Amino acid sequence: MEEICRIVAIVLQRMGQAIEPGMTTRELDEIGRALLAGYGARSAPIACYKFPGHTCISVNEEVAHGVPGPRVIGKGDTVNIDVSAVKDGFFGDTAATFAVPPVKLSTKKLMDCAGRALHKACAVAQSGYPLNGIGLAVEKEAHKHGYKTIRNLCGHGVGKTLHDEPESISNYYDKRDKRLLQRGMVLAIEPFISEKEQFVDETADGWTLKTPNDSAVAQFEHTLVVMDGRPLILTLPD
Repeated sequence: MEEICRIVAIVLQRMGQAIEPGMTTRELDEIGRALLAGYGARSAPIACYKFPGHTCISVNEEVAHGVPGPRVIGKGDTVNIDVSAVKDGFFGDTAATFAVPPVKLSTKKLMDCAGRALHKACAVAQSGYPLNGIGLAVEKEAHKHGYKTIRNLCGHGVGKTLHDEPESISNYYDKRDKRLLQRGMVLAIEPFISEKEQFVDETADGWTLKTPNDSAVAQFEHTLVVMDGRPLILTLPD
């Protein structure tokens, strides 16, 4: 797990650094493909779902599962990159939202909130703690700044499969969820923070998800191991 998570973290970081106005999302995805191959890893979306791209790249109104293609990235765009991969039977998953200069103040505030929400959610992912405390941490941070959380996208367990137990780690507080976190669980925590909307819809391509009114959304994701104290975050680049 440490190896594959280090790989996806590095690939995400380098893809983010490579973003330039005028490039297409397919060109950005090709960078990800080459980096994964160089580390001997395979794209998890392709391996598991025959996704038409090596990484998921979502621009502006797109929230998640964006299909790389001819779309040109422009100045002021937001670009969400989700990198998940498998090597030697183990999966790693990480994501981040990047902003192409010039960056609007509203975009910066939304991204900052999403980053803090991930940090606070990770901090409560400790053995013996309620699993729904993750969603509570995300929701509290979002509401504090006047934002909403996307309710039909969630985190998940990850390990020997891309989507493993525990399933459905909500980005909001669900009092009905009585599950407790246990030492050794591996989680992919991924808050989606939205300006206005709480749900996303699938677009005509059958993959890409977006909000109904093109409300801006920012997302960040880490894979971590639940410990007795602070969790071990695996998707930190070198």
